[in-house]
Amino acid sequence: MTDLRPFFEERARRVVAALNKNLFEGLYVPTGQQALEEILKRVPEGAAVGVGGSVTLRQIGAVEALKKRGHVVFDHWQEGIGPAEADQVRRSQLTSDVFLSGSNAVTAEGHLVNIDGAGNRVAAMTFGPKKVIVVAGINKIVRDREEALARIKNQAAPLNFYRLNLPAPCVKSTFCADCSPPAKFCRITAVTEVRPSGIPEFVVIIVGETLGL
Repeated sequence: MTDLRPFFEERARRVVAALNKNLFEGLYVPTGQQALEEILKRVPEGAAVGVGGSVTLRQIGAVEALKKRGHVVFDHWQEGIGPAEADQVRRSQLTSDVFLSGSNAVTAEGHLVNIDGAGNRVAAMTFGPKKVIVVAGINKIVRDREEALARIKNQAAPLNFYRLNLPAPCVKSTFCADCSPPAKFCRITAVTEVRPSGIPEFVVIIVGETLGL
């Protein structure tokens, strides 16, 4: 069987070049373990870390590794907290020293495309923290913004709402149902074309594995 890794590595390297052109620090690593190592190298000792809702970060063990190292981690997915406390954790992410997140899609032009419900993730990715680190699997790379939105609405969002047991119409249809409020959980769409001027360090790690939804 033909080894497809060189094909996807070339695609990733092209995206990394586009990210760097857009003033991000883009880099490619073959594995999730290497992505975790890059994160740990870039999070300063004693830094308070915000974590956006990301399956990818949990898959590579980033949240537990940071907690084990003694960091204060603002994680609204932690077990045992109620809605009010989760909301406060989301607000704390906006003023964290470092914010970690996944991305719903990364385009060939080096743009990050994300859709949120509450907006805490896309807010912290654009202003507040001095350093942002985004991790995205090779499966998140798309050609352009149109393909990014199609991927999010027809794959990432329905799967995420299914995982969270939310009453979104797309959970039943399995594809975007173009729903209306209040059933609409896709409420904020953000396209980050160039590193935000208020975030001096914005690292995007592309991983040569399928990660996240």
